[in-house]
Amino acid sequence: MQFEPVDPWPALFAECERSAFHLEVRDAYAVPSESEPFRRFVAGEPVPAGRPRPWTTLMRNVTDRGVAVSRVRVVTVPHSDYHRWLLSITSSNVDAGEDIRYLPRHLVDVEDIPTDDAWLFDAERVAFNLVDENAAPAGAAITTDRWIVERYEAARQRLWAAAIPFGEYAASVHAQQ
Repeated sequence: MQFEPVDPWPALFAECERSAFHLEVRDAYAVPSESEPFRRFVAGEPVPAGRPRPWTTLMRNVTDRGVAVSRVRVVTVPHSDYHRWLLSITSSNVDAGEDIRYLPRHLVDVEDIPTDDAWLFDAERVAFNLVDENAAPAGAAITTDRWIVERYEAARQRLWAAAIPFGEYAASVHAQQ
């Protein structure tokens, strides 16, 4: 396994040729670039309109190259403040070309959910999202180990089939809780 202590995502997406799938299993993250918009959301303050977020720009560039980008967010219902905030901004990710689905944790067997967030690139490489003790990004651990890749590919197939597309989920009873 290769450890990348800095932001490895732009390079990983640049190398990606066909598909990138993200499995999210945490109920909160502490991404520094999100702290002010998240704080404003929780405080009920308007978020100023401005330039696109760097992530959505990256996703637009990746999907414009023909790479299919998808993710499943396994969420606890009722939602954490963080996931309520994500629901409010996910449409910008979808507009940038990501196919995002939600899966309420209580609707799936816990044994079916890997315990670690990870990206699966081209069904050949897994990059685990590492976080520090404060849930802030701490790089990635990257592997091409076939057993791990196959485990995440199987989880992708299983969870994708059970997950609810973002637009449908945002209008569902789950999103209102």
